[in-house]
Amino acid sequence: MRPSSFALLLALVACRSTPAPHPPSETSQPAHPQLRAAAAQIDFYLLNLSWSPEFCHSHSAAPECALHEAFVLHGLWPQNTDGTYPHNCSNAPGPADPSQYSDIYPDPSLLQHEWATHGTCSGLSPDDYFSTARKAFQSVKIPARLAGLKSQISMPPDQILGLFAAGNPQIPRSAMALSCGNNYLTAVEVCLDKNLLPENCSGVRSCRANTVRIPPP
Repeated sequence: MRPSSFALLLALVACRSTPAPHPPSETSQPAHPQLRAAAAQIDFYLLNLSWSPEFCHSHSAAPECALHEAFVLHGLWPQNTDGTYPHNCSNAPGPADPSQYSDIYPDPSLLQHEWATHGTCSGLSPDDYFSTARKAFQSVKIPARLAGLKSQISMPPDQILGLFAAGNPQIPRSAMALSCGNNYLTAVEVCLDKNLLPENCSGVRSCRANTVRIPPP
């Protein structure tokens, strides 16, 4: 994730599974309403890797778009296997020094949002939560074909996830999902247990489009 408008827009309109343009039938979001739950009463984590070019396609003047990044960390979100997902579990303050996580959250306001909305439900301290998010993010290798994309392509969701599976043999295909909106790629998600080991994405829907468009970074 990166500074200002991109981060804030994602946080405000898309913090559950992907940016707002998705119709409900195309996102990987569970159909269940959000539930308020006590911290640590969760089954697994959903690691959301957002495809930043989708935002920059319509916000090219945004300063963060000059970085031309591909997948960036949106969040590490507590989930339950029945498709429910706790949020806003307490008013506990975030990390004392947000700058130490600027590599994954350059915008402190997004970091605070992710902590308040998701981190407070993790059962972890702020520093442990963001260290865990960093570790999860760095554990996933981005396919070279997507990271080095030079022009827009179209690809079936299964093929995109196949690229991730090929580049990350430790992650089974069943532990991944893809989010799309208006037939554009918006995120790839990985389901992880509390030890950050891949597990089946129970209760997480994946994009149902035949093909999705992928604009370059």
